[in-house]
Amino acid sequence: MRTAYSVETVRNAERELMARLPEGALMQRAAAGLAAACADLLGRVYGSRVVLLVGSGDNGGDALYAGARLARRGAGVAAVLLAPERTHAAGLAALRRAGGRVARAGEGEALVEGADLVLDGIVGIGGKGGLRPDAVPLAAAGRSRGAVVAVDLPSGVDADTGEVHGVAVQADLTVTFGTHKPGLLIDPAREYAGSVRLVDIGLELPPEPELEALQHEDVARLLPVPRAESDKYRRGVVGIAAGSARYPGAAVLAVSGALRGGAGAVRYVGPAGDAVIARFPETLVSDQGPKQAGRVQAWVVGPGAGDDAATVAEVLAADVPVLIDADGLRLADAEVVRGRRAPTLMTPHAGEAAALLGVERGEVEGGRLAAVRELARRYGATVLLKGSTTLVADSGGGAVRVNPTGTGWLATAGSGDVLSGLGGSLLAAGLSAVDAGSAGAYLHGLAGRLAAEGAPVGAHDVADAVPEAWRNVVG
Repeated sequence: MRTAYSVETVRNAERELMARLPEGALMQRAAAGLAAACADLLGRVYGSRVVLLVGSGDNGGDALYAGARLARRGAGVAAVLLAPERTHAAGLAALRRAGGRVARAGEGEALVEGADLVLDGIVGIGGKGGLRPDAVPLAAAGRSRGAVVAVDLPSGVDADTGEVHGVAVQADLTVTFGTHKPGLLIDPAREYAGSVRLVDIGLELPPEPELEALQHEDVARLLPVPRAESDKYRRGVVGIAAGSARYPGAAVLAVSGALRGGAGAVRYVGPAGDAVIARFPETLVSDQGPKQAGRVQAWVVGPGAGDDAATVAEVLAADVPVLIDADGLRLADAEVVRGRRAPTLMTPHAGEAAALLGVERGEVEGGRLAAVRELARRYGATVLLKGSTTLVADSGGGAVRVNPTGTGWLATAGSGDVLSGLGGSLLAAGLSAVDAGSAGAYLHGLAGRLAAEGAPVGAHDVADAVPEAWRNVVG
């Protein structure tokens, strides 16, 4: 599992470690890992042109010491000092001893434009807001030729939230120290980080991180596996209350996800029964409403439901886990959701989340971590916030899970309906709301990648690829 910690937690761990180490040893560890990553990216260090963008903090010191190591290997290294009077003195002295130089006034942009590698040490993990005006031209020039490597995280992004206010450095590679920071895993900041390389510097961190990103082995442990004595009821039955005369396809797609999600049977309730049976004859179909559908271990409600508030209310009254998506989010009574005793998993996209919170969509997209936490708190539910980085937050707090498998090809009509069915099936199979949302998003994202292979796909293609994704995870 990949984890990320807040700036405050990282700072505390650094202070505790530095108290046990000789002065400057921790920065040297970081610089050694940073220089090695730069050398790997360059391929041939000798004769390469390296430019350091050096701010006033420890990130600037890391860049200077790494630059000194590259200079000793034959690179031509020049440092552009953005705060000369507050530059890390020992790092600057090390660079000069190794043969590096300080750029003259006014030549910074030209040096950056001609560099093979630009090392961004402008702002550290404590920085807030975008780049200062004097750094903006340097960041822009860095995109013209050479690779850009960010020290710990790209300057101008918020390490704790993933927010980006103003101009930020666009890195090809971010070399981060000790642990991932939340901003490296959450958009929009994640898009600025490029590839991320973690350098272990010996930090001792608490067991509860800010973020968790599941990996294959984590998801494999969560996925249900039938035993010899299993039957379809022991494996779990999921009910799907979805679709309408206008949107029958939403029902079909939600059922397609549910059939591939590990439950033993799928019951469908709604007006799209003929369409569902035509595509999936194994579905148990009813038009008598959720209460008359038969036994289920979990419900999915809302995809393509139109204005059917009565069905949404009936599902929410059931004493089983419920996944609410799409129209169901709009129709669900907030007080009823908060009062439910059984688990509730809400799966909004940014627009739906904005409507639930009473804010503009851009506020959710720019502050995804704050939005998902607030929704979970406000509704007393587990919330899966869909998007370029899907987040899953529990109402009780704790680590937010971020899904690493998403792809832009999943931005297609009906994809969310497939995810709803998949997540609901995992709920019926016995997973908690957090685990069902996390594992469902992981499989859904991986299925999207496998189905697309670089080309456009439809939602039905994503559903069809779920078994392959499942085998990929557990294989």
